[in-house]
Order: sequence, then C-alpha cells, then structure tokens
Amino acid sequence: MLHITPWERDALRLLADGKAPSELAACLGVCQSDVESGLARLFDAMGAASPTEAIAAALKRGLLIADGQGAS
Repeated sequence: MLHITPWERDALRLLADGKAPSELAACLGVCQSDVESGLARLFDAMGAASPTEAIAAALKRGLLIADGQGAS
C-alpha cells in the first residue's frame, strides 16, 4: 500500500480543489519548484502521468475522499 506524507495529502487535496502549482506553493508555504518536484515524485510513485490521474488514483486508494478532505 502506498503511504503518503501529510504534505503530499495536502497537495493532492489542493489539486483536487482546482489549485494550480503556484497556488499550492502559496498555500503550503514553499516555492513553486519544491511543489513541482514533490508532485513529480508523488505522481511517479502513484503511477500517474497528470494531476487528474493522481487525484483519481488517490481517491481509488482511499488517500482522499470525494469531498476533497484527507482520509483518516
């Protein structure tokens, strides 16, 4: 089973809410390049080629719930 960090869960939730990488950076308090590299590693681990695929995979794996909140 894939385990993700709280930062990765927050990033996925923000992506699911329609935020762009620049908005994720502002919300998460990091630079945009950190967001982009973090998402690239996460997408690779999830086997996702896009934010849409990553969100779908996270929902399927129970890492997010449909309303955008992180699973407990």
